[in-house]
Amino acid sequence: QLQLVESGGGLVQPGGSLRLSCAASGFTLDYYAIGWFRPAPGKEREGVSCISSSSGSTNYADSVKGRFTISRDNAKNTLYLQMNSLKPEDTAVYYCAAVQFPPVCGSSWPSRDFGSWGQGTQVTVSS
Repeated sequence: QLQLVESGGGLVQPGGSLRLSCAASGFTLDYYAIGWFRPAPGKEREGVSCISSSSGSTNYADSVKGRFTISRDNAKNTLYLQMNSLKPEDTAVYYCAAVQFPPVCGSSWPSRDFGSWGQGTQVTVSS
């Protein structure tokens, strides 16, 4: 059974850092495009970052570019999101999700294209 489990969320002060993890079981992450998402008011979940299968090319939302870094450890079958210089507006539940066909991230990666989701991990940025 395909499963994704996020962890690493918590409470951090503005300017601080967190590293989120997304552990996969029941499938091999390397064969999928994997995205990180968070809720957006009045819209479907906002794509924060995405990493393609094989090539490992990455994409970021403008709001997090230069602050967040997505990476994948194939040996551990785990995806990471390193979040630096956090701002209060980054406060959200963060979800990881996977898609196999196609296993690539385009210039945008709508949440509706991703079929397998984790349960989410809460990130709160507050002083």
